Amino acid sequence: MNAIVALCHFCELHGPRTLFCTEVLHSPLPQGAGGGDLCGQSEPAEEEEGGIQMSSRIRSHSPAEGASADSSSPGPKKSDMCEASGCRSLAGGHPGYVSHDKETSIKYVSHQHPNHPQLFSIVRQACVRSLSCEVCPGREGPIFFGDEQHGFVFSHTFFIKDSLARGFQRWYSIITIMMDRIYLINSWPFLLGKIRGIIDELQGKALKVFEAEQYGCPQRAQRMNTAFTPFLHQRNGNAARSLTSLTNDENLWACLHTSFAWLLKACGSRLTEKLLEGAPTEDTLVQMEKLADLKEESEGWDGSEEEEKPSSQPDVVEGQELSKCSPETSLMPDCNSWNVAHRRLSVFRSLRHMRQVLGASAFRMLAWHVLMGNQVIWKARDMDLVQSAFDVLRTMLPIGCVRIIPYSDQYEEAYRCNFLGLSPHVQIPSHILTSEFAVLVEVRAATRSSLYPALFDDEQSLNKYEFVVTSGSPVAADRVGPTILNKIEAALTNQNLSVDVVDQCLVCLKEEWMNKVKVLFKFTKVDSRPKEDTQKLLSILGAAEEDNVKLLKFWMTGLSKTYKSHLMSTVRSPTSSESRN
Repeated sequence: MNAIVALCHFCELHGPRTLFCTEVLHSPLPQGAGGGDLCGQSEPAEEEEGGIQMSSRIRSHSPAEGASADSSSPGPKKSDMCEASGCRSLAGGHPGYVSHDKETSIKYVSHQHPNHPQLFSIVRQACVRSLSCEVCPGREGPIFFGDEQHGFVFSHTFFIKDSLARGFQRWYSIITIMMDRIYLINSWPFLLGKIRGIIDELQGKALKVFEAEQYGCPQRAQRMNTAFTPFLHQRNGNAARSLTSLTNDENLWACLHTSFAWLLKACGSRLTEKLLEGAPTEDTLVQMEKLADLKEESEGWDGSEEEEKPSSQPDVVEGQELSKCSPETSLMPDCNSWNVAHRRLSVFRSLRHMRQVLGASAFRMLAWHVLMGNQVIWKARDMDLVQSAFDVLRTMLPIGCVRIIPYSDQYEEAYRCNFLGLSPHVQIPSHILTSEFAVLVEVRAATRSSLYPALFDDEQSLNKYEFVVTSGSPVAADRVGPTILNKIEAALTNQNLSVDVVDQCLVCLKEEWMNKVKVLFKFTKVDSRPKEDTQKLLSILGAAEEDNVKLLKFWMTGLSKTYKSHLMSTVRSPTSSESRN
């Protein structure tokens, strides 16, 4: 993240001062910040924060604030510094800290203040505003301010206990400065939580020191006894103590450098830009809604609810590739069992692969039922095979129309799922077997006479199976079927098209027909047009055939809630408009 994180302090003698700041360098270190050999000759400390590995080491550069520097240095003069290091973090001549991110070759540099004069001016102004005019009620908490010229600032002010200070506390702030206002606002929750953790740690250390000093020599009673000595403690040489003294932590600045560097790295990694060409598709909207629902469920989850849920109730997966599998059939990447790896070979790779395995007529019957929204039942011992079949078939449908029970020990009704995996011993009701709204695929062990030649290098593993597709309403070979099915079959039979190209064809076909679904939904559900007008519209859309109408009505159930609520709230029906006029 292209930003600067700084720790600021309000000195009773000199006003707001920058104590410590960390900046990001994408190019070689500037002159004075990275030149010279390593000082101290100590081994660099390898630090790993949240999976981010950085090598932190001290490098020699221009002297810190308070040290003898030339007149061109942007830092304050030594006369403006407190004698007891209240306005100073690093001692005179201290080289500062540098962390190297091995993954991105980015350097995180920490000093008293930025060496670049323009950055120094920006940080200085943000420091003054954060500890003077830009504060939240109570003078402790987060606030946002800034402009295009001087950058935007996330500031969190806080107090540190000090037994020698007025009011027994000193005022500090941690500020994050960057030029991207939207990025900084979107990072508010992340920055607030992490910076609050740093503040809590500082306040906890200072509180222990404060309580120990008060126990040894209570300052409140001493000040009451010397109340007629006006403002004596203000000019006390020990009044402006350094933060390392207040927290009794000699490694404070090294720890702050590590925390600030990790904060910049993590905040820059959590948000990424993604180019969206045009409006989001319905599948994208449905996925976003399902992720939001899952997040709400996880936040409101209670362990007692899981105990009350019947264990025999299978999980219905809507538009997602999830399943309840036993440990031996888990698809975790660390599963190195040869049996599991061998079993994963017995899967369908694509729609074209499935069509060649099942045969053209059987695949057409299966695809017709999938597109119409009828229940597709697979009976097999191999759960991975069933899961792969559903993963392939679901690509023909919008995500909102997919409801999967990957594997169950009992039959589930069609209203719960349109893809159902069953073990071979499960009994299916007779009315389902003869129903025109269901199709059954039975996976049996193949006999020698039914073995077919392998068409793929990995197809020999499926050669041991025989696939029987049956339905109460078989699709006749001469039946026209939905238009999208004919286009899908044309793409699958075209050997000049690769599997990836066929996948993109499916995406385009689904989006084309989802646009027709949107028009039909607005025309019938929102505008409430008569049937005659609806039939004319279907003719214009090229979907007047019976199978196309059924497909559109089924796909209408896959429209996102966002789209439906948008139409309902913005479009008025003709009857309501006339009544108001």
